[in-house]
Amino acid sequence: MYRLTVIKRFAAAHRLVNYQGQCARLHGHTWTIEVSVGGEKLDSCGMLIDFRALKELVGQIVGELDHSYLNDLHPFSEPNFNPTAENLARYIYYKLKSLLPSDLTMGEVRVWESPDVCASYREDIRP
Repeated sequence: MYRLTVIKRFAAAHRLVNYQGQCARLHGHTWTIEVSVGGEKLDSCGMLIDFRALKELVGQIVGELDHSYLNDLHPFSEPNFNPTAENLARYIYYKLKSLLPSDLTMGEVRVWESPDVCASYREDIRP
């Protein structure tokens, strides 16, 4: 199995609803998104997918989030669905999964709020 990873960054503001602490106030981050995809077959050039093509797919999703107030965007505008790093990772995971060519599989999405902290999401295969 081959695995590729790309990284994109975007800036956005958010606040955590029903949270006791500083993050309940409006604040922003320069978010770093790290996305991994996998597959078994390489193309005639020896690539799983061109890095540029994968960056473009991730860029479509990041473009919707960049320079926004995340709380105003669906699904984060829904009650009880805060725009946390965990929820962002899950959201990006499923958005990208729907855009990938059928011969590729999603690996993991990591969302970094700062250089020191991140959350990740992936589907675990259970027996």
